[in-house]
Amino acid sequence: MLDRLNQAMEHIETCLPGPVDAAGLARIAVTSEYHFRRLFSALAGMPLSEYVRRRRLTVAGAEVLAGERTLLDIATRYGYGSGEAFARAFRAMHGVGPGEARRTGATLSTQPRLSFRLVVEGSSGMRYRVVEKGEFRVVGRRARVPLVHEGANPAIASFIRGIGAETLERLKELSDQEPSGIVGVSDQLDPSRAEGTELDYYHGVLTSEEPPEDLDALPVPAGTWAVFESSGPFPQALQYLWRDVFTQWFPSNPYESRPGPEILQVTVTDGGARADAALWIPVTRTV
Repeated sequence: MLDRLNQAMEHIETCLPGPVDAAGLARIAVTSEYHFRRLFSALAGMPLSEYVRRRRLTVAGAEVLAGERTLLDIATRYGYGSGEAFARAFRAMHGVGPGEARRTGATLSTQPRLSFRLVVEGSSGMRYRVVEKGEFRVVGRRARVPLVHEGANPAIASFIRGIGAETLERLKELSDQEPSGIVGVSDQLDPSRAEGTELDYYHGVLTSEEPPEDLDALPVPAGTWAVFESSGPFPQALQYLWRDVFTQWFPSNPYESRPGPEILQVTVTDGGARADAALWIPVTRTV
């Protein structure tokens, strides 16, 4: 898997300064575009689109300093519709406009080429199981919230506080699916997984029952799920669990993620300092 990812990284360089087709990169990596984008984001720490943008502006910066083409020619060559648009993007990355950079020989920023390698840590195994699950519904309350990579998510915390105790008791009575009880469900995540992008968050239960009209419902088709278990400091252990799934488990196992909601069941202990968690990720087998 890592070899194929590195081949995709090499292909990006052959495409510059022109457009980079994410679907083509996914084909090189022998995976779906959906999974490729999510895997890249987890491994690289930035969305694929951001990496391509920064690599394009890195190469463009070298051409600006070389002085062999006009700035408008460079802007057009790297896909910008005008010199102004190129100058804005150039300044955002390098901290200086292209004209000034050329006149003064300014020091520019750079985005190094990425390559991926296996790091053997071996400190602990990841507990997981694979489950075939029939269709079900997520029923509860829904909110549109921003994605937060580290630390508590204030929008989710505020949303949960606004759900009344009576509603939570009604929801618990509807729960008839594993994982049981109240769960957090993330749906419609941006493929880039960039900080601040929005998602649909459900606080509710899994059920086979018809939902009451005053509650939000998300139908989920039958499919395969990988279930990961973790214990540790709250909320860091939960966020690290998601990271480890995509940076360690997927590259080492014959599965890839598929579109669908992600389900998190959490039991908080030690006055909110620690948590036991089960993370359900929709997957498909690749071989």
